[in-house]
Amino acid sequence: MSWTCHGSSNASMVAALKRAGLVRSPHVEAAMLAVDRGLFVPPGQSPYQDAPQPLGCGATISAPHMHAVCLELMAEQLRPGARVLDVGSGSGYLALVFAAMVAPPPAAPGSSSSGGGGGSSSSSAGGGGRVVGVEHIGELVGGSVAAAGRVGGWARRLLDEDRLRLEQVGRGARRLGGGAAGPRRWGGGAVGRGAAAGDGFAGHPAWAPFDAIHVGAAAPAVPPALVSQLAPGGRLVLPVGPEGGPQALVVVDKDAEGHVTSRREMGVMYVPLTTEHAQRSRAGTGAVWRGPLPVALVEEEEEEQQAAEGPQPRGSQREAELSGSGGGR
Repeated sequence: MSWTCHGSSNASMVAALKRAGLVRSPHVEAAMLAVDRGLFVPPGQSPYQDAPQPLGCGATISAPHMHAVCLELMAEQLRPGARVLDVGSGSGYLALVFAAMVAPPPAAPGSSSSGGGGGSSSSSAGGGGRVVGVEHIGELVGGSVAAAGRVGGWARRLLDEDRLRLEQVGRGARRLGGGAAGPRRWGGGAVGRGAAAGDGFAGHPAWAPFDAIHVGAAAPAVPPALVSQLAPGGRLVLPVGPEGGPQALVVVDKDAEGHVTSRREMGVMYVPLTTEHAQRSRAGTGAVWRGPLPVALVEEEEEEQQAAEGPQPRGSQREAELSGSGGGR
């Protein structure tokens, strides 16, 4: 069913994934409906097509069917109160879907904390879930925070409460540090709570252990640091293999006693997990996605457009209300 789950809106895309049997869990479905993929894809592209979309600097947002596969593989770990790490978070889309599962919006379908077990000992009962996404391309970090601000008040609240972090790692991370003056503004949102040193291979020790770890780019081998940061009962899902060569989606589990097992789930093709310098050197110059317009600018544009068009007849206004795409946020 890969590459066939197209939609014309976020809701129709999720419905296509569900019909294909790729979205099976109600809480996966609810989270994907709560986060509109269209906010995380550059203008002029096709966010609801079942294909990767370029973000610039050699980065992509994965195809929806791959997101669905990874979410379902970690569904038991992605329960309210869980702690999640997303390595190579790119646009931030999947980090926001994780957040919708472990710290769900109050009114979101399936948001009750009574659903399902499967979380590890680091999960706190009754909520408190935390998600951190790490990415070494600063423009993408700024864009992901801007997009998170457009998803809804619940996402902005998680950022403000430091339960959702979208951080830059690596050499350029110092440009985004919060410091005593507070987090800097870039791309329409507050960036993290201080920059992180190192790279994605090192994980995020400050918030470890994690119930679920996802890696959005192919590593040559399973990074030991990520395995060590798994909580008992936790799961790591990542593509493993050489760039341009055979790659596999690998599932790594750590049981309650700390024993680690792994298995190959399926063949995949991902961009490589690399350093910022290597990625920028190979990608060359070109525009990099910096996120959608802030809400205030969108509202201003809509007001200007309405003023230019003049008042609508009552009947046509009602017809427009009924023809909305129905995409969830």
